[in-house]
Amino acid sequence: MKQKMTVSRAIFLVFAVILLIGIAAACLFPLWHVIMVSISNPTEVTSHKGLVLWRLKNFDFQAYNIIFSYQKLWSGYLNTIIYILLSCAFTGVLTVIAGFVFSRKRFRYRNAYMLLISFTMLFNGGMIPTYMVIRNLHMIDTMWAMVIPGSLSVFNIILMRTSMQGIADALEEAARIDGANEFVTMFQIILPLCKAAFAVIMLFTVVGKWNDFMSALLYLPTKTELYPLQMEIRTILFQSTKDITSSTDALSMNLYSRNIQYAVIVVSTLPILAVYPFVQKYFVTGMTIGAVK
Repeated sequence: MKQKMTVSRAIFLVFAVILLIGIAAACLFPLWHVIMVSISNPTEVTSHKGLVLWRLKNFDFQAYNIIFSYQKLWSGYLNTIIYILLSCAFTGVLTVIAGFVFSRKRFRYRNAYMLLISFTMLFNGGMIPTYMVIRNLHMIDTMWAMVIPGSLSVFNIILMRTSMQGIADALEEAARIDGANEFVTMFQIILPLCKAAFAVIMLFTVVGKWNDFMSALLYLPTKTELYPLQMEIRTILFQSTKDITSSTDALSMNLYSRNIQYAVIVVSTLPILAVYPFVQKYFVTGMTIGAVK
């Protein structure tokens, strides 16, 4: 039914639109500023202060040429993609199994077990005990130190469990009558109906692994060839620019130092932003699962 437009409702809609435009601008302008600075004239960038809404003086893409000539950047991209794929596989399988088990009413003491694992969201061993566990498992300086720790998250289990609890038990009973076992029921009957929650979990996993550099800092002390993208970006930001490339003299590199810093942000941000539109339609649905309950 169409609502009648009243004065108070019109004022509210105007206020809501202005507020949303302001929030959108606050989110987009910093990214736009970074992009514009990265392709601006380096001399103008050095002397300019404040927000840059358009490129300064002329377009200059030398900062990107410098970054892309850094060979370790590409190995960092490859390592990160490998870590993401492996993490999504481990997280997806383990979370679906755990969520399915804890969502079944026939699982005795499921609430008690859920309380125990939820306790770890508030209290855990911390960085040093975790490092000792990884070291005793002989995963230091291996790619598995970047993948296995954190593959199973309590938050993800709760999200998947809540989603699966909303599915009628009759579907599982019908699958059992047709001869389906637990794995067939879980992956072919239940999981397709929880794709919104599953997509959100995968999104969180991808973003978390894409931005992760602390794990590499702790668990890859000598295996620099296994460094993910964020560690290579950290190297670019903290090393002198002449260490990054030998194709240009040091004076030119110092000139582009600020452009390089902004270009690095663009290089590391745009790929993950490109993934978001494909799962955005599931994001709101997945995050609000169980809210009505």
